[in-house]
Amino acid sequence: MTPGNSEVPSVSRQIVLAQIPEGMPKESDFSLMEVELPPVGAGQVLVRGLYLSVDPYIRSRLGRSSAYGKGLQPGDVILGCVVGQVLESGDPRLAAGDFVEGMLGWQEYAVAAAKTLRKIDPNVAPISTALYVLGMPGLTAYFGLLDICRPQAGETVVVSAAAGGVGSLVGQIAKIKRCRVIGVAGSDEKIRYLTEELGYDGGFNYKDSSDYYASLRDLCPNGIDIYYDNVGGEITDAAVRVLNTRARIGVCGQIALYNLETPPVGPRWLGQLALKQARAEGFQVPQFSERYEEGYRQLTTWLRQQRIHYREDVVEGLESAPAAFIGMMHGRNIGKQLVKLAS
Repeated sequence: MTPGNSEVPSVSRQIVLAQIPEGMPKESDFSLMEVELPPVGAGQVLVRGLYLSVDPYIRSRLGRSSAYGKGLQPGDVILGCVVGQVLESGDPRLAAGDFVEGMLGWQEYAVAAAKTLRKIDPNVAPISTALYVLGMPGLTAYFGLLDICRPQAGETVVVSAAAGGVGSLVGQIAKIKRCRVIGVAGSDEKIRYLTEELGYDGGFNYKDSSDYYASLRDLCPNGIDIYYDNVGGEITDAAVRVLNTRARIGVCGQIALYNLETPPVGPRWLGQLALKQARAEGFQVPQFSERYEEGYRQLTTWLRQQRIHYREDVVEGLESAPAAFIGMMHGRNIGKQLVKLAS
């Protein structure tokens, strides 16, 4: 075992589910607790969290099971990917001082199995990118677009939630593949970010649009070949009506529906898939787990070549995580929402 030092803590703060949310989560649905840390056993490490990722899929786990896994119940630590530094190790694969990434949850310190963690090289890129471009959002964008949607040069790609952690990368990868890219986002500032900084060809603020179908028709006069769906709901209903023959839809998320107790019955648009000979396919990034290294290598190359740009929305302190999560669900962030736990 790598010997610990005098600064190894005996307690940790964590955020647990206080009550199951009804509709949009509230800060009172979460509770800040202090717990004693267990000793580090064989095959385990003690990690000090540095950055925490808050992600939309967490909402689908608060109190109910979903395709993402078993539902969290009151008293459970909230799920979340963390980048941290090993303080004490009981596994030869990791040493004190190593940087790692893994599903450590909303807590400042965690004891975890070393085999569940990914070692991070801080010389490749800032360690926070392991939660964004070089992490789960990056892999989701990479495999979701390239394997599920299979873009071809000259095609029109529409991305919903385009200024978020995944959407902001999808559009840039589509541009690398020489596609025309349109983004849908929730503010004029976000549309400027997409077009002026990320290279999107156009976009519209859905909060200012009274007719999503008309907005998409104006921006996509030759139709939509690929729709990368992060939101579901009325935006998706409109996009399906603009599809070209043999178009592809990659269903990544449905954030517009996560907080609804009873999902609405929208237009019966499946017939459009038959009419357009189009395909809609849902996916989860773990299905590509055997190819993660491929994804990391390519994303790292694009990042070093400055063909991918990114913005992080960072708040300070574990206690800020619930507000950051709720703000992200309201679409207040641009780029990846992170919580800085420690320096």
